[in-house]
Amino acid sequence: MKSGILNLYKPCGPTSHDMIYRMRRLLGIKKIGHTGTLDPMAEGVLPICIGKGTKASGMLTDSDKAYRATMVLGMTTDTQDADGTVLTECRVDVSDAQLEETIARFTGEIEQIPPMYSAVKLNGKKLYELARRGEEIERPARKVRIDEIRLVERDGDLITLDVYCSKGTYIRTLCADMGDALGCGAYVNRLIRIKSGPFLLENAYTEETLSRMVQEGRGEDAITSLNEVYGDYPVRTVSGKELFLVQNGVPLPARKETEGERIRICDTDGTLLGISQREGDKLRMKIAFHGGGDGE
Repeated sequence: MKSGILNLYKPCGPTSHDMIYRMRRLLGIKKIGHTGTLDPMAEGVLPICIGKGTKASGMLTDSDKAYRATMVLGMTTDTQDADGTVLTECRVDVSDAQLEETIARFTGEIEQIPPMYSAVKLNGKKLYELARRGEEIERPARKVRIDEIRLVERDGDLITLDVYCSKGTYIRTLCADMGDALGCGAYVNRLIRIKSGPFLLENAYTEETLSRMVQEGRGEDAITSLNEVYGDYPVRTVSGKELFLVQNGVPLPARKETEGERIRICDTDGTLLGISQREGDKLRMKIAFHGGGDGE
């Protein structure tokens, strides 16, 4: 099985870890991981790193995300989603103008308090483990970035939004906070990740489709090569002395690259050796793909 990234569609129900276990069995590969957890009730894009692709997991996890969320106004739950216990109910009297104004207020850099039902660790313990025992502790606020919130549809108290945001954003919390700001409360009824880095929902493979492709001997067709994953990065081709430097972990001298710019380092055959970033007058390797096997 070749290395790369599988754009997998995670359905509502299983955990992200469940999907890793299923893919490991289906693809017959041990070195596999995901890039950013989706809640069990959430669905959508779950990039799966395969073989040497696992080295790219950190960079992909840090990439921007996009979600389609349907929130219900007038109710709150202890999990901020439909799986939780209802805490409050009230009559909704929110105009379209008020909704648009509130959406605008939550665009930009904002602070969020992670929900108790989350995988965030405090003092070595996951919050959801404490929440399941009926405990609630104080959590420090975190800064996240909301690039855009688009109002897709309003059907009475059901509001569908597309949210484009930074990593680490809790959409459940975003909707709950907007509900508080509107004075009626809200929870998420459905959540779909429609984008994770370069991977889009419309190109994601379901488990059923992938299983059929594997049976037909076409499983590798679903895997995006690492060169494609980083296709937007400029390329620097190395040979001779520069190839020797790269293979031995020595930074390359910078040329026309701008400060902070990430570059694909390839050999003359087009094989991706790694991703470097300009720091001062050097290109320093951030992810090395050269050397060793695929770790299957």
